[in-house]
Amino acid sequence: MLRKTLLGGTAAIVVMAVTAPAAYAGTSEALLKKLHDKGILDDAEYQALLNEEQAEEAKAAQAAATPAPAMQQAQAALDDKTVVHMTDSGIGFQVGDATITFSGSVNGFYVHDNPDMASATTAVAGGIANVGGNNSSAVRNGLLPGFLKVDVTTTQGGWDVGAHFGMYPGINSAAWGPLGANNGGQPTALATAGIDFRQTYLTLGRKGFGTVKIGRDIGLFGSDAILNDITLLSSGSPGGNVAPANTTLGRIGSGYIYTDFQPQITYTTPSFGGFQASAGVFQPLASLTAPAQSNSEPGFQGKLTYDGKWSDIAAHLWLSGITQKHDTISGVSYTGRGFDAGAKITVGPIAALGYYYNATGLGTTVLNLLDTDAVGNPRDSHGFYAQALATFGKIGIGGSYGASFLDYANAADALANPTLVRKNSSWVGQVRYNMTSWVTLIGEYVHSKAEAHNGNEAKSDALALGGILFF
Repeated sequence: MLRKTLLGGTAAIVVMAVTAPAAYAGTSEALLKKLHDKGILDDAEYQALLNEEQAEEAKAAQAAATPAPAMQQAQAALDDKTVVHMTDSGIGFQVGDATITFSGSVNGFYVHDNPDMASATTAVAGGIANVGGNNSSAVRNGLLPGFLKVDVTTTQGGWDVGAHFGMYPGINSAAWGPLGANNGGQPTALATAGIDFRQTYLTLGRKGFGTVKIGRDIGLFGSDAILNDITLLSSGSPGGNVAPANTTLGRIGSGYIYTDFQPQITYTTPSFGGFQASAGVFQPLASLTAPAQSNSEPGFQGKLTYDGKWSDIAAHLWLSGITQKHDTISGVSYTGRGFDAGAKITVGPIAALGYYYNATGLGTTVLNLLDTDAVGNPRDSHGFYAQALATFGKIGIGGSYGASFLDYANAADALANPTLVRKNSSWVGQVRYNMTSWVTLIGEYVHSKAEAHNGNEAKSDALALGGILFF
């Protein structure tokens, strides 16, 4: 549209004539040309007005093609919710406000076990050392099965929320029974591997508040013992090697009680100067060996950790506890309780760890195994392990020793169960080669020993060779 005012009477004519909407492109230029042809506009005036009109039309066209800031923001928000982006790190992607990540592990080991011959003097109830007439060989998982974890996280209303799923398949075929994928193996044709769906939980947290976890995940008591054990990545004591199950024993039962994956509602504080605390209410667990139970109260667990670093020295310390009341259907009640403490100190390439636990009514090896006598009187137990791992470049060399002890409940228990395990122990020697950032090759020698209260004992020696991958 014409905006320049001309001198003389033509000014009003031109301005009034060129009020056509911008939609009629070219109308103003045609009018200017007629005015020029009739001599109303001279050449200079015509060219000046024509240039101005063309510039205005170009500006209007550009404005029409460029969305307003509000429209741009709305379109960007829409694009962000519909376009898939890569995550900044790890394996995963972003869809709108949600981040989906994947992590996992695969492992396998050749394990050869040389046990004592089965006899009256090698019988130990609850012993971790194998006994049998022949050596055994297996291709199997180590202490870890394989796993695939899926995490979906986002921020909503100022809260960081997440859904977490963890599937743990083994490479060996499972003989299904009361323990699901954790029953003994079935090394026959046409059998199938088992999947232990250990994790399914939600998290809800924010800065300064901490995090609430609701669902099924690893427990608090005993968790740091296994997560810092060097046999976690390898085999340790093989357990049943003739018909291997989902996992070996590692150092479970010869240094600590297995924490397990349990239904829980747990709160974890923010870190305060390296200190962090967790506490939770847990699904009450029935005993595996005590009289049948109908438990009326939940279990409770708590943990306190400290992490510090000074120059090339790093420390991880922990203290945890557990308690749960058990009600047997015969009317006898007892409380299983215990605590553990540990410290891992890393100085340069060397990491050393010491651990101890003490319990009543928790049993040995796994929670609530051999925890009471036949009536429901609780047994005391304790244990420890020590280990060191030195890493030089891609090579790691480690070793550990640990033992778990179980006492009689009373004199009647001693008379009724002469072969009850008194002590399970094992020595482990290990060599690692960190082949890539994902793959570690491991060779390991393990000597396991089980001793009964009546003097019976059984020993086994195992060799494990294999590798593990994490992504």
